[in-house]
Amino acid sequence: MIELQNPWWFGEPDRDWELFEKLTYRLRPKWLDELSLRPFSLNFVVGPRRVGKTLGIKLLIRELLKKVETPYAVFYFSCDVLEDYRELLDVLNDYLRLKKRKSVKTAFIFLDEVSLVDDWWRALKFLIDRGELKNDVVTVTGSISLAVGRHFETFGGRRGKGKTIEVMPLSFHDYYSLFYDEFFSSKGAEVFENYLETGGYLAYLNGTLKVEELIGFLKADLKALDRSTDLARDVMGAILDKAPSPTSFNAIAKAVGVSPHTARDYVELFEAFHVLLQVLYLGGDGKVYPRKERKLILRDPLIVRGMELWTRRKIDRAVLYEWLVQEHLYRKFREVFYYRNSYEVDAIAGNLKVEVKSGEKRRHYPRNVRVLKGTEVPKFLYSIT
Repeated sequence: MIELQNPWWFGEPDRDWELFEKLTYRLRPKWLDELSLRPFSLNFVVGPRRVGKTLGIKLLIRELLKKVETPYAVFYFSCDVLEDYRELLDVLNDYLRLKKRKSVKTAFIFLDEVSLVDDWWRALKFLIDRGELKNDVVTVTGSISLAVGRHFETFGGRRGKGKTIEVMPLSFHDYYSLFYDEFFSSKGAEVFENYLETGGYLAYLNGTLKVEELIGFLKADLKALDRSTDLARDVMGAILDKAPSPTSFNAIAKAVGVSPHTARDYVELFEAFHVLLQVLYLGGDGKVYPRKERKLILRDPLIVRGMELWTRRKIDRAVLYEWLVQEHLYRKFREVFYYRNSYEVDAIAGNLKVEVKSGEKRRHYPRNVRVLKGTEVPKFLYSIT
């Protein structure tokens, strides 16, 4: 079974390499450079489905094959065909025996969508504890980051030089760069209109993904975790109804007719699926107040379209502008907050305070708050790298 997924062992090209060369829009993902490739490393790559994790890994494999002494030093396996950790352990042991026969000193092992395998972490932990992987670099990917994240602590002290990488749809800067090398306001406005339609999903831009599929993936992940898809849809509907205003788990629970605990559970699931981001309140005293109402934002325009279709809601363009600013600042600073008192600041991150106003009406804001008109959003997003 393992030889079918590693055609380079036999001097044959991988199907994904050939498909990549035929794509109209393509690029080498920047996140590949963030992975640790020094043994021992255990890397986690998490992100929504169809965001390009598998293709990125395959491109990295093509690069590694030019550097290793033997192609048997690179092993890839798509775990969606496995049921539990025992089968995963069997697959890994099969490869480790092959590695020994081929006298491979350091192997690059890629386990794709490992979070779909029940108790997957047990197989890896067992081999790591036995020292079977001490000279290797192991990279695992997963769409359900909650399932992966639950076991981060299991690998405490066992990850070596490994990194955790979050892969998301393209930022506006990277999206614009598919079309033009330099930013021009007129072209920026034009490309931004496309971005609002396609989001940062290259697969959608290349015609290999439909928005309905995003809903299907989400429902499949919910079922895998024994959650109700109908209840999840109702919670998402309540979130969209309240956007972009701050809200609480109690308010969502009341709108849906469930307990606050259940509402929080589903919100955190959406966050784990990389669909949603919680933006907490930052007080004027510089403290974060997690008990105050929070803003719940969707993380990509195509995800917004999918959730609109699923819940039969419609999000205003002004809301989408605010969400994009918050998401882009989060990607850069890894945290983003909001403030509301006599005036509101939609996004606070690093040394930036930004309020998004799609209309022309402006009120007085402190000098350190940047107020963006809708027409200024594309250039601002492009500047965040």
